[in-house]
Amino acid sequence: MKKALLSLTGLIVIAAIAWFTLSPSIFEKQTNMIDGKPLPGIRAEAQELHDSLFIVDLHSDTLLWKRKITDSVDYGHVDMKRLQQGNVGLQIFSSVTKTPKGQNYDSNSAETDNITLLAISQLQPFRTWFSLFERQMWHMTKLDRAVADSEGQLAAMAVSDNVTALRSLRQSEREQGTQPRTIGVMFSAEGLQTLEGNRENLEKFYNAGMRMAGLVHFFDNELAGSMHGEEKGGLTEFGREIVRDMEEMGMIVDIAHCSHACVADILAMARRPVVSSHGGVQAVCGVNRNLSDEEIRGVAATGGIIGLGYWDGAMCDTDPKSVAKAVLHVRDLVGIEHAALGSDFDGAVTTRFDTSGIVHVTQALMDAGLSEEEIRAVMGGNALRVLEQGLIPLLQLPEENPELDQSGESGQ
Repeated sequence: MKKALLSLTGLIVIAAIAWFTLSPSIFEKQTNMIDGKPLPGIRAEAQELHDSLFIVDLHSDTLLWKRKITDSVDYGHVDMKRLQQGNVGLQIFSSVTKTPKGQNYDSNSAETDNITLLAISQLQPFRTWFSLFERQMWHMTKLDRAVADSEGQLAAMAVSDNVTALRSLRQSEREQGTQPRTIGVMFSAEGLQTLEGNRENLEKFYNAGMRMAGLVHFFDNELAGSMHGEEKGGLTEFGREIVRDMEEMGMIVDIAHCSHACVADILAMARRPVVSSHGGVQAVCGVNRNLSDEEIRGVAATGGIIGLGYWDGAMCDTDPKSVAKAVLHVRDLVGIEHAALGSDFDGAVTTRFDTSGIVHVTQALMDAGLSEEEIRAVMGGNALRVLEQGLIPLLQLPEENPELDQSGESGQ
């Protein structure tokens, strides 16, 4: 009996070890996929132009998964090596902290959460298991560690000076006859339910490195209604306070996932450029999470940008030609200066290519008849402008802020 009990205990321990070791990567391999549909060969002139670009991607959810950005893997969409292969100059990494069971684009309750089980199965610190605030802080710690482990190949973007310096550094690397290796990284949030109702937590997030945030994700919260929530309301008074605080401290407001009422409220009060970090336009793909023409005009009126994604929920397919079609719509409606990239890589989506293959977007824009100047703007120039306008300069940082050193990088 004793031997049988010991054997059973051993089997349970082995099963538990296997679960915690293998299940996170197995789940991700089944979640962040490439559909394998055909892609055209890349022409020499497209590759040459692509290699000369400064590329910015406004949205990737890589921090959600149990792997290091600095590790090269053969699954998912983003890691440091593939960013370099794709010539990405600046990647914004977003933090997903809660998603509803049965997640869909139409209506979701805030009562359930899939990420708690994921946090436990990944053996994240215990404090993250039942606190959205701590989950957010953990994702910022992961990004800080990636920067520290990158041997200078990843650089944190905390103030506008960092963005300007990165431009110069990558240009210098290119002038030396080498493909640029230094990649800027910035932290964003997918929904500020992580504030847990406490306005003071926003400053804690800023001090830890957050520089952009969407107010909601797939459900309504105490700040605003989600396009995918049950009520789909506008900004609450708490939400208005947070938008004002974000703009004042130099944190970019992201309207992705906001309800129509929420988008209208934010655009009406915005004093800095607003972004839609990842999604599409209803004129190309008529799903409810995409922007109407009126909303595109509203973002443009703030000087902001629309980050266009590569998955079927944003484009109704995964063909790079659809991304180009969406870019053309934004250009013709409000001007090329308001179109940008927002992949949603590693966001539980299926795409045609990973970040090493962004050259397919460059070629699709060429094929659509865009000029070199327009392509440079869409692929990164517009985003760089908004980041430099939305973040504060180093000289404006409060002197009493102990979390930021003189380089403007997070001290955590």
